Amino acid sequence: MDDLLPRLAIPEDGPVDPARLIEGKQAHILEIGFGGGEHLTGQAARNPETGFLGVEPFLNGVAKALGQIEDAGLTNVRLMEGDARDVMARIPDACLDRIYLLFPDPWPKARHAKRRLVQDETAAEFARLLKPGGLLRVATDVMAYADHALFILRRNPHLQWLAKDADDWRLPPADHLTTRYETKKLGDCAPVFFDFARQ
Repeated sequence: MDDLLPRLAIPEDGPVDPARLIEGKQAHILEIGFGGGEHLTGQAARNPETGFLGVEPFLNGVAKALGQIEDAGLTNVRLMEGDARDVMARIPDACLDRIYLLFPDPWPKARHAKRRLVQDETAAEFARLLKPGGLLRVATDVMAYADHALFILRRNPHLQWLAKDADDWRLPPADHLTTRYETKKLGDCAPVFFDFARQ
């Protein structure tokens, strides 16, 4: 935390340009709420030509990710502890190739639905940040969140759901990395994966 994070930190103020933050990369990806960092660092190790930005609200998750980054010698990841919405607001238009939102806090009770990250405002931000053809992936194992997210995202005119049949959302995408969280099966349904393309 003291030595590595300052070198890898996403700035707390001012514009966040992924291409300048992680130079020389062919693509840039944002992962929102990366938890223990397994998916973020695993994807970064698989794709060294891509720059990864990860934002996580909990300090323990950031610490775990830093350990993984150090162990794997990754140079293509930048991190921030905080609210991803604050970071997204500072990222320029159409500069991300992908956004991952995997197993966010579901706020399963109806009265808490407004606290869920996927709302019309964030869907509009996702669309703004993605390049044309860029991919948004949302995954959850809570049925109420799946219904909520799918309804919100499908009504955004700039995002197109890519599913052609049920297996496209019931089965993990070929490039997905399963995390320990998923294997715990804490939700009330099997994991679902919604891929949307920026129109």
